[in-house]
This record gives sequence, C-alpha cells and structure tokens, in this order.
Amino acid sequence: MIIVAGYSFTESDKREATVKALAAMVARARKQDGCLDMAISGDPLDPERINVFECWRDEPSWKAWRKIAKAPRVSLRDARVSLYRCDKAEAL
Repeated sequence: MIIVAGYSFTESDKREATVKALAAMVARARKQDGCLDMAISGDPLDPERINVFECWRDEPSWKAWRKIAKAPRVSLRDARVSLYRCDKAEAL
C-alpha cells in the first residue's frame, strides 16, 4: 500500500479557490483503479494550510496515476508531502 500524506501552504484568501481547483483531479483519482482514497482539503486551524492524503493499493497503481494526474496549476508553497510504504492495514 502507498500512502502520500502531508500539507502545503497558499495565501489564506486563495485557499478555498485552490482546493476547489483541485477537486476535479481528486474525483478522477478516486475513480482510478487502485485508488483507495484521496482527499485535498483546507486545514481547520491554519487558514493557509492545505492537507493532502492519498492511499493507493500498490506502487504500480500510484505510478500509473502520476502519469495521467495532470494537476491544475495552483499557487502552493512549502510543500511537506511524503510517500509512505505500508504492508498492512487494520480496522480500528
């Protein structure tokens, strides 16, 4: 399993428009084979922060998505996003 998680920043007055601009890409990703979940959302505490979460069945699925993702051009800075490899998931 591949998890991509982290956050980046934009100007507070541009955050809502930035998240909306990325919504179509999130919708396409969720339909992609191997996508278990994807979310890009505004942080509830920091008005400049945008949180990113992706969960993919495996690395080939994630790499296939990366080839066709075509993210819209948005103004982001200080991205702190990491890729995690996980061999197991359990219900809480």
